[in-house]
Amino acid sequence: MNASTVVQSEVVSLVNISSQLWPPRHRTYFGSLVVQSPKRGECFAVTPIRACKGVMDLGDKRSMEFAITAREIADDIARELNNDSGEGSFHGVFVAAGPEPTEDELAEAQRRLDEFHRRLVAAADLEWERSHNPMFITDLDRRAARELKLDKPWLYDPKPQDDCPACGEKIKPGVAVCRSCRAILNPEKAAQFGLVPSGSSVAQTSLSAPGGSNASAPTDNEKSATESQSHREKPAGKGAPK
Repeated sequence: MNASTVVQSEVVSLVNISSQLWPPRHRTYFGSLVVQSPKRGECFAVTPIRACKGVMDLGDKRSMEFAITAREIADDIARELNNDSGEGSFHGVFVAAGPEPTEDELAEAQRRLDEFHRRLVAAADLEWERSHNPMFITDLDRRAARELKLDKPWLYDPKPQDDCPACGEKIKPGVAVCRSCRAILNPEKAAQFGLVPSGSSVAQTSLSAPGGSNASAPTDNEKSATESQSHREKPAGKGAPK
């Protein structure tokens, strides 16, 4: 067996203990690779990494092949994933020494992951104490708290929002007028605060939730006024008396 065959047959195990789903990794020397995540009930997932050959462009239509070991590829992918959230971050991805991770390797990876999650939670606690604004709490902070099974006041948004039935933008529950498209969602409330003239036809019309009617039915007085106006505006025909 020559050296080239040894390089091509080399395989190492890239281990992931996090439930996070990663987008495919792309490299010129192997194309696209999906790092596996543990399924429900599993503690870890293994992605086999194989050695590859890279090509170096030397110019003048010359190129040179060089071997890239499986360990180098696996270390590169693990470093990229773990550093995804900045310096010192760790997302539970490591390269096992053998085909399967040992108990010591899994325990060490879990320790590092928990430590990283605790740092995120501590930073979120400080931010919440300063601002009490859920907009400043990241999804990564919330995921860290859930992984540690902690119940934090910033873990859930206390102000859920609805969708405007007219434009689809997010609105607070119970608002009278949509701030984006100015649709009147609650005519009585809008008239109460002077947003529309009280008793006007605009105040009698509102946008309902999806699946409901879009406007209130005209009253008998409105029908009579419309018919009277239509009668007055009807032009005289040829047979009409002069």
